[in-house]
Amino acid sequence: MNTQVQEASGIKRGPMLAALLIGAFVAFLNENLLANALPLLMVEFEAAASTIQWLSTGYMLVIGVLVPVTALLQQWFTTRQMFMSAMALFLAGTCLCAISPGFGLLLIGRVIQAGGTGLLVPLMMNTILALYPPERRGSAMGLMGLVIMVAPIIGPALSGLIIDTFHWRWLFYMVIPVALFSMIYASFYLKNVTELTKPRVDFWSIVMSTVGFGCVTYGFSQTSAWTAPEVYGLLAIGTLFLLLLVWRQLSIKDPLLDLSVFRHPAFSLVAVLIIVLMMVLFATTTLLPIYLQNVMQLTAFATGLLLMPGCILNGIMMPVSGKLFDKFGPRFVILPGLLLITISLWLFAGIDNDTTRGSVLFNHVLLFLGISFVVMPAQTAGLNQLPRHLIPHGTTIYNTLQQISGGIGIALFVGIMSSGANRYLRHSLEPAAMQEKSQSIVSGMQTVFWIEFILVALILVMSWFIKKLPEQKSA
Repeated sequence: MNTQVQEASGIKRGPMLAALLIGAFVAFLNENLLANALPLLMVEFEAAASTIQWLSTGYMLVIGVLVPVTALLQQWFTTRQMFMSAMALFLAGTCLCAISPGFGLLLIGRVIQAGGTGLLVPLMMNTILALYPPERRGSAMGLMGLVIMVAPIIGPALSGLIIDTFHWRWLFYMVIPVALFSMIYASFYLKNVTELTKPRVDFWSIVMSTVGFGCVTYGFSQTSAWTAPEVYGLLAIGTLFLLLLVWRQLSIKDPLLDLSVFRHPAFSLVAVLIIVLMMVLFATTTLLPIYLQNVMQLTAFATGLLLMPGCILNGIMMPVSGKLFDKFGPRFVILPGLLLITISLWLFAGIDNDTTRGSVLFNHVLLFLGISFVVMPAQTAGLNQLPRHLIPHGTTIYNTLQQISGGIGIALFVGIMSSGANRYLRHSLEPAAMQEKSQSIVSGMQTVFWIEFILVALILVMSWFIKKLPEQKSA
């Protein structure tokens, strides 16, 4: 056995896990801090929603592109080296965002931040899976979900308070000392738990992954211009490169992504579930602040407070759903969760100019309660089907799908919302009237929520098959 793996046998799980979770908290807090600031940034930079959303879409796209590479890097560098490099990259991007004079440099800073987060997310999940046996992974993953969800619990309200009181740049200033503390803490407690095999680096797989996912995501973001030939060209190029990526992974000895994981039906079913849920979740959390601030005329702080209870409940229920998963199995937690999400989206599809704050609060709580019963238990169920040697590839694929589909979801549904709003204004007798502008946003939102409702209803039906798939023992 590799001496670096032997080192892991004597480590304490608690401090090791804490070191990773502090870094994850910093990264996810920053991502959620900015979501509530998008309406303000639209005004400051005089940018449309379809443009400003790239601060979120670009972030997630970079993470998704980097996640497959991270699986390779973890076989070349120790856990400590990976973590410190990721946090250093994240810190550099945060500093650039804090001082950026315009939208361009702000977007570049977000991309650099995402580079650090993209290295961190799969590192954290693989380390947890290495530290804990299968029978305890549900609880451990639930704890990870709890810490990650603390960020969206405090993020919207905190960002609203900062935006209403100070300048939006303080969203980044305040993250810098926390990132520095994370690096100092990790330097004392983080140990290596992976074997360094140093496989061959396949440059062409990285190129195919980057071009494929990049073109597809950007193509979906141009929803309002789908009749333009360049949009079809982007989607065609992206699809071609993704097909080439699949072909190459199946034909080379040391693939960047071992696609044999899809031979396990439960893993494949959960992959579809993740794609749909992440598209819905990230699009909804991006669009709701736009609705609350532009239609309901709430301040950024009030928006954050309104969205806080759902996030708090989600954080509380993450560990609970993990324990229920360990005790009763996936079907007991995933099906009720998907049902709650479906009901929430059906209720959201009925929003209008007269919707009350209480209704939005209730729907949001319902949505995040359902999410807490689905996301981590579903991923754990899918990964438990894999032999031990395929688990790192499984976590990589899940994290890639999560980030890429989240980015596509934001780009696609913000585009659909903008397209619906523009279509409404074209038929309006007074398109410049404030009431008509608000109604155009509502019209676009309703279209988005109906589409999301249909997608989640479909995976609710598919999820019934999870109970029929036997769990395999780790090899």
